[in-house]
Amino acid sequence: MSAETAKVTVLLPAHLKTLAKVAGPVHVEVPGPVTTAAVLDALEACYPVLGGTIRDRATGKRRPFIRFFVGEEDLSHDPADAPLPSAVADGAEPFCIIGAMAGG
Repeated sequence: MSAETAKVTVLLPAHLKTLAKVAGPVHVEVPGPVTTAAVLDALEACYPVLGGTIRDRATGKRRPFIRFFVGEEDLSHDPADAPLPSAVADGAEPFCIIGAMAGG
């Protein structure tokens, strides 16, 4: 891992952990600026089966009912190329992907 690469911890919802065949948090190496797009690129590179489940393959937009959090901060509507909080790049906080629910 180079000085310009961050090791980011990603927390996945249960259904994506099952799909990726992982039991807990995953760790991905993110080169360059740590952004939502960069984390998702690294995640999909390590776990190709997740491609298209978190964001649309064609547009790159977040799928409905998927949310991104760091701590208690909802980053779901932030631009995908906006830098994530430094705590994510430093490894102090995980990048959380949450499967939202809806219904009545």
